[in-house]
This record gives sequence, C-alpha cells and structure tokens, in this order.
Amino acid sequence: MELHQLMYFVTVAEEGGFTRAASRLHVAQPGVSAQVRRLERELGQALFDRSGKTVRLTAAGEAVLPYARAALQAVDGVRQAVGELTGLTRGRVAIGTVTSHNVDLARILADFHTRHPGVDVTLAEDSTDRLVEGLREGRHDVAIIAYGTLPEGLAAHVLADEAIDAAVWLGHELADRTEIPLGALRDRKLVCLPRGSGIRAILDEACAAAGFAPKVSFEAGTPSVLGDLAALRLGVAILPSSIARKRADLHPLRITRPALRGRLGLAWRLAGPTSPAASAWLAHARGYL
Repeated sequence: MELHQLMYFVTVAEEGGFTRAASRLHVAQPGVSAQVRRLERELGQALFDRSGKTVRLTAAGEAVLPYARAALQAVDGVRQAVGELTGLTRGRVAIGTVTSHNVDLARILADFHTRHPGVDVTLAEDSTDRLVEGLREGRHDVAIIAYGTLPEGLAAHVLADEAIDAAVWLGHELADRTEIPLGALRDRKLVCLPRGSGIRAILDEACAAAGFAPKVSFEAGTPSVLGDLAALRLGVAILPSSIARKRADLHPLRITRPALRGRLGLAWRLAGPTSPAASAWLAHARGYL
C-alpha cells in the first residue's frame, strides 16, 4: 500500500469521480483508475461502486476513507515537524476562492512566490459552501469566502463588509426609489448568484424568516453577469452594494426591513493551517491585506 494510492482514493471519494479527481491532481485519469484498482486488489474489496453514472463509495470504501485521510494527515504532520526545524524552503498550499472583485489575489500570489519560490501553490474557484467543506476536510488550507455568519469551526480575516442591494434597469418602475423592503421582492423575478454562494444564502435565509421563498428566475456565477441580466430587463439583481452602485446602466435600491449585509473573508480552520507553507502564506496574505 502506497501513499499516492491513498491520496488518489481520497480524492476520487471527495470529487465523486475519477475524471474530476485526475483534474484536481493534475495526472492522467487512467493512472488514477489503475492505482485505485491496485489498492482494491491489495485490500481484497471494491472501494467504489462504478455501476452508475456517478462513482459511489462501497461499504468497504466508507470504512476505509477516515483511515486513509488520517494516514495522509499524519504524513503532513511529519513534514510540518521537519519544516519547523529546518525552515520553509518547500511545501504546498491549497487556496480556494469565490469570484471576487475586491481582492488582488494575483498580486498576493506573485509576491509570495517571490519570497518562497520553492512552495507550490494551487488555486481553485468554487462556491462558498464547497469552499467551507474543503476547509473542514483539509482540501483547502485557506479560502476566500462570502458569508453572513461565519461558519462553525472557521476563523476569518474580514476583507469586506457591505450592504446587499437590489438593482434594476433605469426605466424600471422602481427606478425612482432609493430603497425597497425585503417583503416587496416577494413576487418579483430576481437574478442572483446560485445556491451555495454567500449572498444567495443570506437572501434565502432572510426571505424564509419573512415567510416566503425568493423567485429566482436567472442565476449566474459572477456579479457582473447578474448586472448584465438586470440591465437587459430580465429581473431585479441582488448584488453587493459596491457593484450595484458603480454601474451606470443600473439603479440601486437599498434593501430594508431587514437590511441585508454580507462579508468577504479570508478563512481558515480554527485549529490553524496544517503545514509551515500554509502558515507562511496565511501570514503573508493577512499582512498584505
């Protein structure tokens, strides 16, 4: 049994398929499949059910997964102990981020690479829900997430804290107003970020507390596209205030009763990063920000 076989097995389990696992690991898909099958032959049990369209863990796979993760974490612990004694010369940092226009992440990464050229850094863009899951499971060392209330088990450096506005095209019947109660959005078609994003979670929770579900007619993964959809009269956009108020083709409305606010934060596990490289990147990013 080899460590890379356990890494491939855990990655397939987390990604739900061999192709996505191979993409995340930056290796060929047949290589991942072959190594997992070798592990299965050694254990004498199938770890995945491959009969359907999606790959699922078998009962044996479910039993093996926590031990495989523990073995990989133990190896990381060995590397961390040595790294703390010898200094940071090499390592790996896994970073996740939501789509954001408020953080010059490229500059932070470039400056860090200049200081620590031996550290490999990976960057993945995803929804807040999946990023939080990745932080908790150790797939990400740090992540930039959008949230209303900080998820349990995480700490965060707040990067932005602003109102969430509604925005309409300039000729809309609401374009002569400066604010709108949340309840007045009950029967209006909305354009919003998809489920799993921080702003969408804040909107859904506020609407549920007010006794209704929002009518989201269009979803898009980036705020700029939401603004485009609203400008084309396809619905009322739900956007961060900074974005809603800088577009000349939209009229912003402050949402009230209740006011909605969202935060953008650089988050990490409360227990701290798991390697000297991740700790160094977090310190660098917090200092830069």
